[in-house]
Amino acid sequence: MSKSEGSAHQGHYKANTLNSQDSRMRRHEVTIELRKSKKEDQMFKRRNINDEDLTSPLKEVNGQSPVQLSVDEIVIAMNSEDQERQFLGMQQARKMLSRERNPPIDMMIGHGIVPICIRFLQNTGNTMLQFEAAWALTNIASGTAEQTRCVIEQDAVPHFIALLQSKSINLAEQAVWALGNIAGDGAAARDIVIQNNVIDGILPLINRDTPISFLRNIVWLMSNLCRNKNPSPPFEQVKRLLPVLSQLLESQDIQVLADACWALSYVTDDDNNKIQAVVDTDAVPRLVNLLQTDEPSIIVPALRSVGNIVTGTDLQTDVVIASGGLPKLGMLLQHSKGNIVKEAAWTVSNITAGNQKQIQAVIDAGIFHQIRHVLEKGDFKAQKEAAWAVTNTTTSGTPEQIVDLIEKNKILKPFIDLLDAKDPRTIKVVQTGLSNLFALAEKLGGTENLCLMVEELGGLDKLEALQQHENEEVYKKAYAIIDTYFNTGDDEAEQKLAPQEVNGALEFNSTQPKAPEGGYSF
Repeated sequence: MSKSEGSAHQGHYKANTLNSQDSRMRRHEVTIELRKSKKEDQMFKRRNINDEDLTSPLKEVNGQSPVQLSVDEIVIAMNSEDQERQFLGMQQARKMLSRERNPPIDMMIGHGIVPICIRFLQNTGNTMLQFEAAWALTNIASGTAEQTRCVIEQDAVPHFIALLQSKSINLAEQAVWALGNIAGDGAAARDIVIQNNVIDGILPLINRDTPISFLRNIVWLMSNLCRNKNPSPPFEQVKRLLPVLSQLLESQDIQVLADACWALSYVTDDDNNKIQAVVDTDAVPRLVNLLQTDEPSIIVPALRSVGNIVTGTDLQTDVVIASGGLPKLGMLLQHSKGNIVKEAAWTVSNITAGNQKQIQAVIDAGIFHQIRHVLEKGDFKAQKEAAWAVTNTTTSGTPEQIVDLIEKNKILKPFIDLLDAKDPRTIKVVQTGLSNLFALAEKLGGTENLCLMVEELGGLDKLEALQQHENEEVYKKAYAIIDTYFNTGDDEAEQKLAPQEVNGALEFNSTQPKAPEGGYSF
């Protein structure tokens, strides 16, 4: 391999001060499943079921009475010229759609009630009729994408947005709820809601006097406006929500905090400009502060937001560190919930993919003690992320930092033990870290000591076993490490090769091509 080829190879796989950003972005892509997983942590659509639903302000004095009309009778009543019959039919339709189990959404759509409900939404002289129609449409929009599409295609969205200005707070809240369900259906539906100026409609609704149930629904709608990619929401619009979302991080309400954090996690799961827009609202210290709460429903999205931010630039990562993020991450690495430990380890791994000052901050915070514990005792997904934290340090750290990792934090044994993992990607991460350690030991004249240490810890046996691995990259990496560092000079085959060695420089260069193949290839 030529020098230029070798440096290009190294530039692609190893991070330094010039390309640590590439390293971060790679980790962002590799761990994208972290943000795809645990979708049950937030509901994207919600039905307004009944009066026992504590999140709903929409109470009836005497509770729900059973539906007394058939669907055909309901439609006839809704089409009546008599206002009382209209209201009775509408209310009966809403109650049918509010059944907890198997609401007959398709049947009601098939009977044509959606356009009738939308007509009732516009009846400003009868607030209760508007309210019942909005509630029914909310529950239809909580269904499948096809059911939601029926509501959108009948042009309900602009009418719901008009209702945001209603003097009836219950009606305005029901409109927010319906728009949340529509926006939660996907990128296309979300953009229709945004294009109809929903943000102009909801921002004035948030003030100190906003009832908590109403505020919860507004923030949940805001989170759905920020959610979904392919395409991402129009950022110039979503950006207007960020100062409000940042302020809401000081709320005392669990649901408000959770949904505000989810919204920011969606925005930060993107390019550095969007991350910077969040940083500019002073949200980072608030997000970091929320990492110490006892409530997992808040920790998960707050941690995800912080984790996304440290995939950004070094300066953006520095804001997390300056906000006291590292001690909080150290605590979360000891959390009882495995998915929180995993995401904390992933976040640390992205910080160790940064510069040497940031790696030193991780070391000074004592986090590698927790990383070692995760490598020893954590579940496999967390161990995989912890391995990345170690390998990124061996890639970007100073010699002193890397030696500190081995000598003070005793990380080598549990790190080597991951060579027994079933997942080839994780094995390759560990092999890369080991290759980096051997390359450093070679520079420091400590190759023999490291070889003895790795052998005593069972590493050589594991590497030899990996030479039989079904994954080609894994067995090539294992072969390269053994061939480069463990084959002794007394070996007969090496003696035969000796005449080819003109001097020490040539001997060093003869092993150099193997290093990228065995050491740097992820």
